[in-house]
This record gives sequence, structure tokens and C-alpha cells, in this order.
Amino acid sequence: MMVRCSLALLLITASVGVCHVTYKRLTKPQILGFDWKNCGQPNDPAVMKTLAVSPDPISIPGELTATASGSTAVELTAPLSLNVILEREVAGFWVKVPCVEELGSCHYPDVCDILDQVIPPGLDCPEPLRTYGLPCHCPFKSGSYSLPKSDFYLPDIELPSWLTNGHYRVQGVLGMKGTQLGCLEVTFSLHSN
Repeated sequence: MMVRCSLALLLITASVGVCHVTYKRLTKPQILGFDWKNCGQPNDPAVMKTLAVSPDPISIPGELTATASGSTAVELTAPLSLNVILEREVAGFWVKVPCVEELGSCHYPDVCDILDQVIPPGLDCPEPLRTYGLPCHCPFKSGSYSLPKSDFYLPDIELPSWLTNGHYRVQGVLGMKGTQLGCLEVTFSLHSN
């Protein structure tokens, strides 16, 4: 089973599997203590200005409310790469989780292609992006983008068996033509019964 996650704002994965992963249904999974920060250079052209999610904890399945704003000083065009580093805290140390079936610490050579797979060109962007005139395909023009307070439903999902209770840190570095455009770091805890 391949995992597909859309990171309109947070996570994007591709569809190239390299080995078999066992998936399991977690009982009442929750995300607690969600936090974020920009982790790039002060002169990076793409930055997240605000990002807020609630409630805390976030239940899966369940409702999520989010607001976000960011900007890019350059047009974001294909190929738009994304390097993701996923780490789990083990005995007080951050341990890198390897890339398995495009989930974990992975390199995605073209986020634009992934967006086209998730939302085929010619289809309207999903809500609430459509309501607020936010794009869901490359190119993304330079300028500011804002998602007002919006509600989302998180469906019940199966996660890899290795993605268990614990503290996680995810860093995503966006790049184009060998140049870093921006970096976002997210931390959270995952808990299930």
C-alpha cells in the first residue's frame, strides 16, 4: 500500500515504493503539541509567516481548524524540490527515520508533479483553497498567500507500523535549481491507544 499525503501547506509525498511496509490501524490516534518555525536563512525567498492549528490534541479522524500565511519573493516553478527529514526522539536523542515507500526522510525531486498527481490539472482546487483563491498547482506567483481560519476533516488513516507513539520533528527544505528557497520545521507528539 502506498501512502499519499498532500502538503498544500505541511507534507507532500510521492509515489515511488522501494520496499514493503506493514500498515496498521492505530486506535484513536492524536497529534499533540503541534509547533512550527522557519528554519531557513534570513534571506530565503519563501517563508511561512503564521501557522496555527487547533484543537490540541488533534484527533484522527476528526475536525481540524487551521490558519496560515506566507510569502514568496520569487515565482515557484517546476521542478520544485522538497527535502524532508523526519526524526523521532529516542532516549533524549533525535534519530532520523529513513525513507520507506516515500514516507520518512525523503527527497521529492518535483513537488509540482506530485500536486498534479493529487489534483489533476483542469480540476478545481479543493476547498477551502478555491474559496480563498489560493493556487494548488505550479507555478506559484511571487507574492503573499493567506488562508483565513478554515475547518478541515481529517479522515481515518492507516499508518506504517513504525510510526508509533512518540515525539517527532519534521523539517522540509524547498528548493529550485539548486537554490534553497525556504525551510519549515514542525514538531509534534503522536499518541494512540
